[in-house]
Amino acid sequence: MTNLPSQARVVIIGGGVIGCSVAYHLTKLGWSDVLLLERKQLTSGTTWHAAGLIGQLRASFNMTRLAKYTAELYDGLEAETGIAIGYHKNGSLAVALSDQRFEEMRRSAAMAGTFGLEAHVLTPAECLERYPLLSPEGIVGGVFLPTDGQADPANIALGLAKGARQRGATILENIKVTAITRREGRVTGVQTEQGQVEAEYVVNCAGMWGREVGRMAGVDVPLQACEHFYIVTEPIADLPRGLPVLRVPDECAYYKEDAGKILLGAFEPNAKPWGVDGIPEDFCFDQLPEDFEHFEPILERAVKRFPLLETAGIHTFFNGPESFTPDDRYLLGEAPNLRNFFVAAGFNSIGIQSGGGAGKALAEWMEAGEPPMDLSDVDIRRMQPFQANKRYLVTRAREALGLLYADHFPYRQFESARGVRTSVLHERLAARGACFGESSGWERANWFLPPDSAARGERAEYAYSWGRQNWFEHAAAEHRAVREGVGLFDMSSFAKFRVEGPDAEAVLQLVSAADVAVPVGRCVYSQWLNPSGGIEADLTVTRLSETAFLVVTSGGAQTRDFAWLRRHLPEEARCVVTDVSAAETVISVMGPKARDVLQPLTPQSLSNEAFPFGTAQSIEIGMGLARAHRLSYVGELGWEIYVTTDMARHVFDAIVESGEAHGLRPCGMHALDSCRIEKGYRHFGHDISGEDHVLEAGLGFAVKVDKPRSAFGGFVGRDAVLRRREQGLSHRLLQFRLTDPQPLLYHNEPILQDGKAVGRITSGNYGHWLGGAIGLGYVPCRSDESVEEMLSRSYSINVAGDVWPAEVSARAMYDPTSARMRV
Repeated sequence: MTNLPSQARVVIIGGGVIGCSVAYHLTKLGWSDVLLLERKQLTSGTTWHAAGLIGQLRASFNMTRLAKYTAELYDGLEAETGIAIGYHKNGSLAVALSDQRFEEMRRSAAMAGTFGLEAHVLTPAECLERYPLLSPEGIVGGVFLPTDGQADPANIALGLAKGARQRGATILENIKVTAITRREGRVTGVQTEQGQVEAEYVVNCAGMWGREVGRMAGVDVPLQACEHFYIVTEPIADLPRGLPVLRVPDECAYYKEDAGKILLGAFEPNAKPWGVDGIPEDFCFDQLPEDFEHFEPILERAVKRFPLLETAGIHTFFNGPESFTPDDRYLLGEAPNLRNFFVAAGFNSIGIQSGGGAGKALAEWMEAGEPPMDLSDVDIRRMQPFQANKRYLVTRAREALGLLYADHFPYRQFESARGVRTSVLHERLAARGACFGESSGWERANWFLPPDSAARGERAEYAYSWGRQNWFEHAAAEHRAVREGVGLFDMSSFAKFRVEGPDAEAVLQLVSAADVAVPVGRCVYSQWLNPSGGIEADLTVTRLSETAFLVVTSGGAQTRDFAWLRRHLPEEARCVVTDVSAAETVISVMGPKARDVLQPLTPQSLSNEAFPFGTAQSIEIGMGLARAHRLSYVGELGWEIYVTTDMARHVFDAIVESGEAHGLRPCGMHALDSCRIEKGYRHFGHDISGEDHVLEAGLGFAVKVDKPRSAFGGFVGRDAVLRRREQGLSHRLLQFRLTDPQPLLYHNEPILQDGKAVGRITSGNYGHWLGGAIGLGYVPCRSDESVEEMLSRSYSINVAGDVWPAEVSARAMYDPTSARMRV
C-alpha cells in the first residue's frame, strides 16, 4: 500500500504531460508540498501515444508565446534531468495546396516574426528543396520553421516528473481520486481509494477524464474524447534521417520521420467520439479498435503526396483517444465557481507542444493569484455551463477534431451543435434574411441577405475566403444605414447581472474603476481592473434604484465577469448578484434617424433635453413596457431597448413598422464591429485584456481615482493606476487606417514604425465610411514621449508579407468628439 500523505499544499490529478508540467513548474516556483496522483501509471492515458510534434506557431500571439517557451524548455530538459527525451530540432514544413491556405500561412508567418520566432515563407520549389520526397502536385507554397522539432512524448512527461521530484514533489501512481471535497465555495482536498488528502489547491489535469473529475467538484469542464489515428511504416530503405515534420493540412495529414520510418497521422473532417458512455475502468496504455476504412481516404491521398509510401509496409495501425473541447482551444485556469480548483485539460492533440507553456502559465497563476499574461483564448471562464452537456459535446466533437487542419478563415462558423441559445426574435430575423453566427452558444445575426439578392438565388450563408467574402457589400450597406439613416440590431446576447441590496453601490465602487455613485437612471461606462491595472472586464453599470444596479457586458464574458463579481463580493456585504441574462431581449436602434423611428411609439419624450446620452428610463413602447438606455457602440444616436421576453416580439414588430417610413434596416454583428472600430471602441479579448493596462489602452477617462472610497476600500487596481501615471506609459493603443482601400485587416498583422516591427494589430475590420481597413494596436513608447511625437513617425502594416502604408491616430478617426451620439 502506498504511503499516501494526509495533506499537501496542492494535489494534482493526472500524470500525463500536463500534470507533470504543472508539478515541475510549481516546484520551480518553490512549492515543495506538491502531490501528484495518477490513477494508473504516468503517461498511461493519452500522453504515451502522442505523435510528439513540437510546433510553435499557433493561431494567436499568446498561444504562440506559450508554445515557443515549450520548445525552449524541452531543449534543455534532458541536460537538467538526465531523461533522454529524443528532442530533435529538425524544423517543420507546412505546405499549402490553395492560394487561400497559403495566405493563412503567410499571415501566421508574419505574426511569428513580431516576437522573434523564425519563419520562412517558401515557394513550391523551395518546399521541395526542404522535403525532396514530396510530390509537387498542387503545391502553392509553404512555411518552414527551423526551430520546431519532435521528441518522445512519454519521456518528456517522465523528465518533467523527475525534475519535479528533484525539487521535492511527491508523485504517486495507482491512486484514483474518487471525490473532491469543498467548503464555502473553496476546494479543501480530495478523497482517494486509499484515504483523504487535505489540500489548499487541487488541479484537474485528468485529460480525457477531466469532465468527470470536474463533476466531482461541481465544475463544468467541457471536453470529449475522440479517436485519433495514425500509422507507422516498416523501415524505408534510403529514407533520409532528420527530415522536418511535414504538415499538409489541405489533405488533413502530418508526417514524421523517426528511425527510418514514417509516422502518418490525420485530423479527418468527420471524427469519431469515444467513451461517450464512460471510459473503461481498466483503461491503461490501451489502443482502440482499428478502423482502416475510416483512415483509408487519408492514406490514399498520402500515397500520392509521399510516393515512397506506395511500397512501404505498415508496421503499426494505431488508434488512441485524445480529448477535444467545443472550440478547439484548451481549458486553463481557476474554475469560475470554486476557489483554488484549477483546470489544465482538453488539449485537442497539442498537449505535447503546449504542455510546457501551459504548465508554466498555470503555476504562475496559482502563485500570483492572477494570470501572468492574457490567457483569454484558453481561460476556462470563456465556457458556458451548457457546453458540458454530453450530447452537445459529442455532436460538436465530430466536427472539432477535423477543424484543426481546416482553413481557419476569418469569421468561420461551427456547423454542428447549433441553435442551443436563441433570442425570441430569432425567427423574425431569419425571415428577414439573417445569416447567423454562433458566439458562446448564442445564435446572432451576423449579416442580412437583402430581398433583391435572395430573389437572384443567393443564400444567407457564408462563402469563406481571406478576401472580401460574399457578405461584404451587404454589411457595407448595413454600415451606411447606421451612419446615414437607422439600423436595428438584436443584442439579446448581452450578459446582464442585477446587483441589489443596501451595499450594492459599495460593492460596485470596489470593483469598478469608474464612479458608479450616480443618480438613479444614469449609465456608467467602466472597467473592472486587476491589482496590476489590467482590464478584467469592460462594461456598463446602470443605476436602477437606490439599491439596485444592472451590469451589462458581452455574452462571451458572461461566465468570466459574473465569477469576477462574485469573487469580489465581501463576505459582510449586504448584497446579492443575480445573472438575469435570459430575462430581457435587447433591441438596439442606432443611427441619425433613431429618434424619428422610436418617438411615435412612446409618449415619453426622447428629446436630447428629456432623455440625454448616458441615461436610462422606463418607457411605454407600442402597447408594451420597456427600459431604454441611451448608449451606443457604433458612434451614432441611438437607444438600447430592454424588454422582457414576453413582450419582445410585439415591441420588435412595432419598431419595424414605424421604421418602414425611415428606411430602417436590420443589421448584423459584422456591421456593428465595423462601426465600432471606426469609432475606436475597444473589443474585450482583443484590444483589451487583463494584460493591458487601462491607461495604455486609452481608457483613463473612465477611471476615477479620486472618487470616494467605498465601505470596502479603494477600487481594485487604483494603486496600479496611480503608479503608472507617475511612471509614465510604455505603450499606447493607436488606431490605424490603411491608405490603400484593397487590403483587409483581421488581427495579429505586424505594425511597422519607421520600417521596424514594433507591435501587432489587436483587432481589425473594414471601415466602410472611412474607406479602408481599420485596426487597433499597441505601439511602444518612452515614458516621456508625447502623443504628437509618436504620431509623427511613419507607420505601415504587414499583411501576409506585403507592407501597406497606414494613417495613425490616437483619437477616433470617426467623429472624434462624439458629437453624433449626443444630438
